[in-house]
Amino acid sequence: MGKNQHVVPHNGEWAVRGEGNEKVTKITKTQKEAIEIAEEIARHQKSDTKIHGKDGKIRAGNSYRHPHKTHEDKE
Repeated sequence: MGKNQHVVPHNGEWAVRGEGNEKVTKITKTQKEAIEIAEEIARHQKSDTKIHGKDGKIRAGNSYRHPHKTHEDKE
């Protein structure tokens, strides 16, 4: 399992930062763009996203640790 991906405010823009990393992975103009990038990384790494608001507090998130089963996966 990889690192959780945090979407955080960053100098008037938004950034994706791997949990525990000092440097950001990517800086974007919008939170929506940052969320899309964080979700892609989290899916690949089977980790979680943590979405922070402008105040820096976590306001949402998703887990990608276990692939979601579709009706086709059911036995």
